[in-house]
Amino acid sequence: MTVDRYLRLIAGALILLSLVLARYSDVRWLYVTGFIGLNLFQSAFTNWCPMMTFLQKLGVRSSM
Repeated sequence: MTVDRYLRLIAGALILLSLVLARYSDVRWLYVTGFIGLNLFQSAFTNWCPMMTFLQKLGVRSSM
């Protein structure tokens, strides 16, 4: 898998996890959902996300 696919997988999993935790634990877990949404929004314009840098340092191949 490539960095882009891992990024989508991790973001989706964390959003779903934070929604479940907000429902059954504490509503403040929705801040995680908001943070991930903001990062995805800014990456649409800058083509950079902190998770992309982290994944590249782990050796995940780029899509190009």
